[in-house]
Amino acid sequence: MTSPPAAGPRLADIAAQAKVSEATVSRVLNGKAGVADTTRQRVLAALDVLGYERPVRLRRRSAGLVGLVIPELTNPVFPAFAQIIEQVLAGHGYTPILCTQMPGGATEDELVEQLEERDVAGIVFMSGLHADTTADPARYARLAGRKVPFVLINGYNEHIQATFVSPDDRAAARMAVRHLSALGHHRIGLAVGPARYVPAQRKVEGFLAASTELLGRSPDEAGELVRHTLFSVEGGQVAAATLLDRGCTGIVCGSDLMALGVIREAARRGLRVPHEVSVVGFDDSPLIAFTDPPLTTVRQPVQSMATAAVGALLEEMAGNPVQHTEFVFQPDLVVRGSTAQAPPAVQDPVPLRPPGTWMP
Repeated sequence: MTSPPAAGPRLADIAAQAKVSEATVSRVLNGKAGVADTTRQRVLAALDVLGYERPVRLRRRSAGLVGLVIPELTNPVFPAFAQIIEQVLAGHGYTPILCTQMPGGATEDELVEQLEERDVAGIVFMSGLHADTTADPARYARLAGRKVPFVLINGYNEHIQATFVSPDDRAAARMAVRHLSALGHHRIGLAVGPARYVPAQRKVEGFLAASTELLGRSPDEAGELVRHTLFSVEGGQVAAATLLDRGCTGIVCGSDLMALGVIREAARRGLRVPHEVSVVGFDDSPLIAFTDPPLTTVRQPVQSMATAAVGALLEEMAGNPVQHTEFVFQPDLVVRGSTAQAPPAVQDPVPLRPPGTWMP
């Protein structure tokens, strides 16, 4: 016969899970002093993992609500950011509220209004209207005027007085072009999102600079191999149709999802990746290393960016002065199986059109 489960938490199980002594577990459960904060959190996390309820006296009261406004959840990089932001906020006692702008749902302004009705202590905006150069930045000035602290991720706007956290999109495009150029690719295209978004604009700037420096193309010539669509699988496939028609053997993408769309279009045409077409993504989204082939991509420093954004917001909420500027984080190139040496005897088979004649 097996013995029935214990009615309460067993010190030995918790100690093993938290990798601390039973005496330390006892001190935490009894609310005793003399235990480091990180160790205390490890013991409490062990309780959660093992399915035990925390003693009432150890349940931390929320320090307040913090909103996290993101565009959508279908792109894996957004949940990755959300998870880290929520973890860091929870570690400081705040309760995060995730707000997603799904198609047909609430707008960013409506979500902010709902968050203000709940008296949030602050808001994190991820790839929001601040990144759209056609949107009115005055909404953020009004938010600041109502004394709501906020921080903005991905998309700098000089007309907004706030703390911004961004990856170096220009450097990301440059390192992707440099990688393909080193593999012998001379005809390299860029598949990127709508031109009104700051991250897309910066990637184009980096791509044009690298194409001029490394491939000897004029900005106009390089611009003929830029295709603006949507930051999605379907957008990548549409962009690839044009770029492959233009004879590109290497394609740099504005997101991992776009890269998957490029690979899909290449397969539809019977082109092998990476033997005939090399593809570079952007983000290094979770699970992207397990695609077929595993995707070469430029890794967005999600952990560092998310932690920095929350850190700046915590300072704002505490009433401490924070520099209203853009903090730019350097990405990393992660080389996997979707890039390889350029196919032999490929020498710009399709002539570029004269500037001003490009039809997307």
